[in-house]
Amino acid sequence: MRIDLHTHSSASDGTDSPAAVVALAVGAGLDVVALTDHDTTAGWEPAAAARPESLTLIRGAEFSTHVVTAGRRRSVHLLGYLFDPADPAIVAEQARLVDERLQRGLRIVENMVSAGVPITAEQVLDFAAGAPVGRPHIGRALVQAGLVATVTEAFDTYLAGGGPYYVPKDDTELTLAVEMIAAAGGASVVAHPWGRSQRSVLDEARFRELKERGLSGIEVDHPDHGPNERDELRAMATRLHLLVTGSSDYHGTNKVLRLGQETTDPGMFAELVAVTSGVHPLGPGECRTT
Repeated sequence: MRIDLHTHSSASDGTDSPAAVVALAVGAGLDVVALTDHDTTAGWEPAAAARPESLTLIRGAEFSTHVVTAGRRRSVHLLGYLFDPADPAIVAEQARLVDERLQRGLRIVENMVSAGVPITAEQVLDFAAGAPVGRPHIGRALVQAGLVATVTEAFDTYLAGGGPYYVPKDDTELTLAVEMIAAAGGASVVAHPWGRSQRSVLDEARFRELKERGLSGIEVDHPDHGPNERDELRAMATRLHLLVTGSSDYHGTNKVLRLGQETTDPGMFAELVAVTSGVHPLGPGECRTT
């Protein structure tokens, strides 16, 4: 069984529609795929409608969160799976985060325009097409303007954290997000915890505290993690009795990542599903839509 638990569609900052992600997952030979768009569940319904009987769909989201370390706010991404999308706390926080993303994106564009970068807010909003605005949408505008060749290059130059145009956003506090997902019947997994220079932010003491608050697992097998990080994270997950997942973090053409590039062990997947009660997996033998 091939299981990929972290993908993005055009409902957030991917380039493929939710229906297309489902079709591509089948083409990639996946048995299970999770749709985990940033701070939104808008892709759930079209993905479910496009799902063939052979594929199990896990409905989820990637929550924008932060921790405070040495007096600084540091961004952490948290995957939530099979939570109740109508939970009032989830609904309110996702609405706040969508607006926060929009305002932050517009401020970044304003900084660029003030510096003479030839893009417009209208371009970025066109690329977002109603989805929560993310830096990849700005990256696509930079590609369109001929300033960079790829969105990846845009992140390395114009969109880098701490760069001249960067604007932080007011994300959910990580512990609160873990508790919120658990209260909505979902399972939470910290995404790519030691990629992107995050090792000092998410040490074993932090993970132990998060486990006590309801954290389910750690995304260990991810393209941002090298062999050493994977070995150490896997050992730590074992010590803390946390589940281990593997995922591609697929974004379509916004990133050079393949669906199914990293996968989750079927036993770990079964344990993850077992702790949830918000919504059910949609898959062979499971026809319920709630």
